[in-house]
Amino acid sequence: MNWQGWAEIALTLSAAIGLGWPLGVYMSRVWNGERTWLDPVLKPVERLVYAGCGVDPAKSQTWLGYAAALLAFNAAGFVILYAILRLQGVLPLNPQGFAGLSPDLAFNTAVSFVTNTNWQSYGGETTMSALSQMIGLTTQNFLSAATGATIAAALARAFISHRGEGVGNFWADLTRTTLYVLLPLAIVFALVLVALGVPQTLAASVTAHTLDGGEQQISLFATASQLSIKMLGINGGGVFNVNSAHPFENPSPITNFLTAVSINVLGWGAFFAFGRSALARKDIRALVAAAAILLSAGASAIYWSETQAAPSLVAAHVEASQNMEGKEVRFGAPSSAVWAASTTGASNGSVNAMHASFMPVGGMVAMFLMMLGEILPGGIGSGLAVMVVMALLAVFVAGLMVGRTPEYMGKKVEAREIKLAMLAVLVIPLSMLGFAAVAAVLPVALKGLLNHGPHGLSEILYAYASATANNGSAFAGLTANSPWWNTTLGIAMLLGRFPPAIAILAIAGSMAAKPKLAPTAGAMPTDTGQFVGLLVGVILILGGLQFFPALALGPIVEHFQVLQTMARL
Repeated sequence: MNWQGWAEIALTLSAAIGLGWPLGVYMSRVWNGERTWLDPVLKPVERLVYAGCGVDPAKSQTWLGYAAALLAFNAAGFVILYAILRLQGVLPLNPQGFAGLSPDLAFNTAVSFVTNTNWQSYGGETTMSALSQMIGLTTQNFLSAATGATIAAALARAFISHRGEGVGNFWADLTRTTLYVLLPLAIVFALVLVALGVPQTLAASVTAHTLDGGEQQISLFATASQLSIKMLGINGGGVFNVNSAHPFENPSPITNFLTAVSINVLGWGAFFAFGRSALARKDIRALVAAAAILLSAGASAIYWSETQAAPSLVAAHVEASQNMEGKEVRFGAPSSAVWAASTTGASNGSVNAMHASFMPVGGMVAMFLMMLGEILPGGIGSGLAVMVVMALLAVFVAGLMVGRTPEYMGKKVEAREIKLAMLAVLVIPLSMLGFAAVAAVLPVALKGLLNHGPHGLSEILYAYASATANNGSAFAGLTANSPWWNTTLGIAMLLGRFPPAIAILAIAGSMAAKPKLAPTAGAMPTDTGQFVGLLVGVILILGGLQFFPALALGPIVEHFQVLQTMARL
């Protein structure tokens, strides 16, 4: 550890939060339908989209109508992407001649990109055609990110509504977020990446002449355009198998810094956009502070862990100042630490280091950050929405302590909202631990493990934690491209994305129908350091619902396997 490493971590996290503020103000203007500087160019396009789709953007939907539109749109997106992947072998823009994906891999990949998880059970450069990458996957990189933003936009309107019925128009929110926020930023960022050396071509490959006189075919794709929205949309699923550890996706320290910042900037922007739209700037600062504290602590713990010498090397009397296994040696341990914390605290599958090569503490922290529930800052809007759920639970706890009905942002928090909040929270550990427990004792699942014992259990648990948290990062060591893993991980992704989204929209509908109240003396202030501490405590306790039972999962699984062995005897 040194001061340069700490400075790199602080600069990366500070830049993401700092740039998120002005972008959040702009996002809020887009959500609210206010005038933006892109209106002269994009307003006619927006009207054309509405006219072609038969949408009245001024017509507000109830939470149920909003949720139904969200589910229908994503179901259609899944079907289209699944068809593209299955028919890849007969579709154009396939210079490598890749065959269509198997049914289970196509299901897993389509679900993965529709849910903003971007888990990869495939190697991008050896599996996906240019058409599948550009038309199929990149399209969902835009739309899945925009879908998450719509949830936050609806929730923000609920907190400023006074006995209202609607939470906005899903189709308008989706169109505006994609057209005014994601598309312009992705175009600009793609051009920057091209200028910095990231490839952008439809050529299948280039021939490289090696030092020993041989030839090597190096795969090429339209990398910059997919990489830009992959990062800004807090997605993942890179063109190449190793994502941002590949020199074509991440050729220099400058691209490393820019992509590390971009992966979270719109997630933080959604926090500030919510605060402006809900007229709750002070309250949202408390949420930002809580998320920043947890993310900074995670990055610091990983950095400390990864700058220690590996115990096996120490025992073998090998001189090693830090654990460099699996690290991106071009950028060092600080970069790997901030990338690991940022990607596991967000909804992203891009990796700068394989988490399986981390020290035990580093791998544990990465897993725990996902178990907190995709809130640091999480996906665009979806992370903020889950953080608001955590805030509702925090004020409920405070209300119990002072003996008054809890309030948040001028709305009373009652039994209905808490039940829905717990539904959104509890589906996460049920999916993570339930699937992991079953997979750990099924021979068909264990065939995919390259490691056994405690590390193998960590690989299983990490996979389901990553899928359910809509994260998509990998612990490595698990061969997930098989019917069992592709199917169950796909189901875990769906459980982690849509039941919480529906519960949050139901909370929005309930809050919108309530009167907007003036602050009272008995209500706990939600813009103070005291509330930040309470919120951090609630998040850690709820994260423990997943993490601490996971610690007990090993002995339980071992006991079950002993019983299986005895039964066979």
